[in-house]
Amino acid sequence: MTIDDDVAAVLKRVRRKRKATLKVIVNEALRSGLKEMTTPPKRSRTYRTRVVALGRCLVGSIDDVSEVLALTEGEDFK
Repeated sequence: MTIDDDVAAVLKRVRRKRKATLKVIVNEALRSGLKEMTTPPKRSRTYRTRVVALGRCLVGSIDDVSEVLALTEGEDFK
């Protein structure tokens, strides 16, 4: 088995910190990783947005940007 350099560096740090053998650290990491990989993902809670009544639209159509800008800036449109 070949271990990438970045993984080997983390293994070395963990070995020093825990003062454990490489075998113990690798087996623990594999067990933890395999458990996470085989466990189905947790279902996330559905986020709901409350409905708020904003009243009627003050502009005939918001598709006409120039009309909306003219009304919001107080200009007499037409």
